[in-house]
Amino acid sequence: MHRFFIPPAWIHGETVLLSDDVAHQLRHVLRLRPGARIVVLDDRGWEYEVELLTVEHKAARGMICERRPAGGEPPVQLTLAQALLKKDNFEWVLQKGTEIGVTRFVPLITARTVAAGDEGISPAKRERWARIVREAAEQSRRGALPVIEAPLTFSAALNSLSADLTLIAWEEERAISLRQALAELRGADVSQVTVFIGPEGGFTVQEVAQAQARGAQTVSLGTRILRAETAATAAALLVLYELGALDPH
Repeated sequence: MHRFFIPPAWIHGETVLLSDDVAHQLRHVLRLRPGARIVVLDDRGWEYEVELLTVEHKAARGMICERRPAGGEPPVQLTLAQALLKKDNFEWVLQKGTEIGVTRFVPLITARTVAAGDEGISPAKRERWARIVREAAEQSRRGALPVIEAPLTFSAALNSLSADLTLIAWEEERAISLRQALAELRGADVSQVTVFIGPEGGFTVQEVAQAQARGAQTVSLGTRILRAETAATAAALLVLYELGALDPH
């Protein structure tokens, strides 16, 4: 069944009222008719199986047939602090990170960030980011929408992000791999992990030293140099895999 995240306000007792782009997609893209069933999620931990009663041009109405806890969320909350990237590469990270299981995205403004910072991100772009994450969450059967924070400077992110483990991927790290850093945590109670990924030019030595001073562990992602967007998705996948968090709960 097709899945849609909707505002909780659209749920009225046993009835669900759908409007805007959801109603448009039901009628004009999916061509669903009364009697068809969909799943809607309230982003508060619940999903509802709904039978459509009416499907009009700008609105649809359905009856809730079943209410159940939403699944699809990993037991480890993973924050991906990703430096802003050029072109549509940051959007690619949002999409793939959502599919993998990232809980929160923090756009970073670093010393070598080439993409526009917070002042260059329009409301339309933020809406596009939210739409990309929502569609990826629906497609991958997530039970909750990942959060996209406002862009932060590298220093501000270090000061504001707290986790049981903070990792920073650095191409100059030779001693400790990401896998080794995570292997030491097996059996430990780790529920929150933050991973920092740099821009196209990587982090500066000063930024790495600053992160280490705040307790972050530098890790290697291997001997090959990865593009920033590749490093982000690889690191997110490896973290969840090594911590046994890929199986949805």
